[in-house]
Amino acid sequence: MQFIGDIYAAKRLLKRPVISLEFFPPKTDEGDKALLEKHIPALMQTRPDFCSVTYGAGGSTREKTLMIVDRIQREHKLTALAHLTCVNHTREQVGELLRKIKDIGCKNILALRGDPPPGSEFQMTPGGFEYSSQLVKFIREQKDFGIGVAGFPEGHVACQEGKLADWQHLKEKVAAGADFVITQLFFDNADYFEFRDHLTTKLGVNVPLVPGVIAIVSAAGIRKFTQLCGAKIPPALGARLDAIGADDAAAAEFGIEYATQQCDALLKAGAPGLHFYTLNKAASTVRVLKNLGLA
Repeated sequence: MQFIGDIYAAKRLLKRPVISLEFFPPKTDEGDKALLEKHIPALMQTRPDFCSVTYGAGGSTREKTLMIVDRIQREHKLTALAHLTCVNHTREQVGELLRKIKDIGCKNILALRGDPPPGSEFQMTPGGFEYSSQLVKFIREQKDFGIGVAGFPEGHVACQEGKLADWQHLKEKVAAGADFVITQLFFDNADYFEFRDHLTTKLGVNVPLVPGVIAIVSAAGIRKFTQLCGAKIPPALGARLDAIGADDAAAAEFGIEYATQQCDALLKAGAPGLHFYTLNKAASTVRVLKNLGLA
């Protein structure tokens, strides 16, 4: 398996975008079976460069995250990125998790502060980490992993000081040892361009800043999703979703069209790659990549 920072460096020399996919651990055995035996194999036909597997709120999917990472790397020979959070973890527990991650051959970590369990606010675990930059520094000291971090083109929903302060925190994460940044999803490319230009020109950040994108599959679903993560829906997009209403088939077709146009513009403007939030489904992401000539 490769270090993801090396993947970005190699593709940059080839002037080709890095394509990555994100999955979340399902809650049921049926969901596990569908993801591992249907959706991931279908997405492998697009020949992505790496994938990532999320980590449930409060560390609730710890073992399943590692199981999926292990299966992807063993069965598909694809580099995987394991998410790891500060929530409910002491330094000793993080150290033990890093040993488990290393034991399954995973070389890459997405270091996050993480979400607390539903209905609660983030609190530092005694003996743990308060900020993701501290987690990044701890992982970097192990010298065994490539490290990614999250970026927020619209600012983190919990950062009350505003997006410029949040971007400064991102600079601190990179300075602590991060090799690349994957952004939260967004629908207005102007937000990404402002984020990228501020970080590179004003803050001197020089690691890949990778846009995170999603193909809408449901008008109601994407509204709920964006409320949770703090991303905005631009007025024109909102009006189109209102017109589509509960017609999920129409929403999915529109989502493919919108994501294709968004991704095309991002790549033409120099984005180093595309990170797709797949929602554990294959069809829309596959079609977007085919539309872009990248499948």
